[in-house]
Parts: sequence; C-alpha cells; structure tokens
Amino acid sequence: MFALRDLQGAFANHIRGEDQSRLEAAVVGDAIPAAARLRVYRHHVEQSLAAALAATFPTVQAVVGEEFFRAMARRYVVEHLPRQPVLTEYGAGFPEFIAGYEPAASLPYLADVARLDWALNLAFHSPVGVRLTAADLSSLPAEGIAGLSLTLAPGGAVFHSDYPIDRIWQISQPGTAGETIDLDAGGVNLLILRREDDAAFVGISDAEMAFLSAVQQGSTLESAAQAGFQVDGAFNPSTTFGRLLALQAFAALQHGVAKSASKAP
Repeated sequence: MFALRDLQGAFANHIRGEDQSRLEAAVVGDAIPAAARLRVYRHHVEQSLAAALAATFPTVQAVVGEEFFRAMARRYVVEHLPRQPVLTEYGAGFPEFIAGYEPAASLPYLADVARLDWALNLAFHSPVGVRLTAADLSSLPAEGIAGLSLTLAPGGAVFHSDYPIDRIWQISQPGTAGETIDLDAGGVNLLILRREDDAAFVGISDAEMAFLSAVQQGSTLESAAQAGFQVDGAFNPSTTFGRLLALQAFAALQHGVAKSASKAP
C-alpha cells in the first residue's frame, strides 16, 4: 500500500519514463492491463503539457513547425514536470532547455525567440497596474525628478539578443508567409510592455538599454542617464524619459512619491 506522497512520487516517476512496476501493482480492477492504463495517463499528461507550451511559445512553434515542436516539448515535459498548478506559469526553463537541445543546434537564435515568447507571456499575465504619467511629475522640480528611483510597470522587462528576434517574431505571425529575414542583420535590444489588452515589445537603443538596466537595478534617473551617456555620448535622457512615459513603461509613484536619493548610489 502506498502512502499518498509515495503514490504521487511514483506517478511523477512514471511520467518521466522511469520503472513503473511498483505503480502497476497499485492499479486494481478493470479488464485493461495496468501498464496500458498507465500509458494512456502518461500520454495524456505529455500531450496536455506540450499543448500548454505551444500556447506559451507560439513563435517558437511557428519557426520550427508543429512536429518538431511537439517532439521538443515532450522531451522537456519528461525532464521538467510542472511545480505550480497554473499552466501559464509553466515553461520558465524552456528557453534554456532549447539552448541545449541538440536537434535545434542549427537554430542558434531559437532560445532567444523562446525568451521573447516567455517575456510576452509574463507581461500578458501581469496586472495592468497604474502607470506613471508626466502629470504625476509636474509638481516636482527637475532636481527632484533626477533623484527618483523608479520601477518598470508590472510585466516590464528589457533584454538583448544577438539576433534580430523582433523580425523573426514579426514574420512568424499569421499572414506573413513568404517573408524572409537576414539573420546577419545584427542584434536588438527590446523593452517588453504590458498594455491594456495585450503585451508588446518595442526596440530600444544601446544607450536606452543601459539607462533602463540601471533603472531596474535601483539607480536614480540621474545615475541611469550617466549609464546611457557612457554608451553613447549623444544620448538624450530627456527625450528617452519622455518616450518611456508615453509608453507607460514605469509604475506609478507609491503614495505620490517614488524612492528618492539625494545622490547616485
């Protein structure tokens, strides 16, 4: 007789393809052999989780095709069963898995495409939240704004890829069949945003990437601007900040104020 914890562990091991002989002994009744019944259960779990991954990583599937994706997803499922009951949270390790998946070695950009899909998934399922606007800052002097430490709005993220994954994403959308892309076109920096009814990304410059990365690390706007200047001497922090406010990239001030520092850390 299995204790509940042991029974659950035996089922998990069965899904991973490990020895199921002890589990078979716990299956009673029915004319269908225990091994066959367990295979049906395992197949259903693999199919369901692979379908969940396809929903979360649609661009990856569009790039490699359904058959290749299904095989890759099933391999991932066997090695990485869910730890949370919410399927939209399943797949955090899929990009890293793809990076080491030998059959996909000829597609070195695929892991970054998966990272973009995952970032969009996280953004889409994040709360919309209240965003910072120019009006919120209208009563602050310039030096007060420079000393603020802001945070990206829920779901916001930035990342760099050495490949043009923005274009890969675009030509993988429905209705774009036949379009081509130059994989040697260079890399991109992207800002991921949660919008009212969906998630999106916008391209940002190297200096803007440095600026936003510094903001994410808790730097004041003044220090973040310096990070941008170090990348590009022509960086215009006022223009960048105005653009980001228009994109509603920052979370609203808490109780009317953001974290503030008299000087850069």
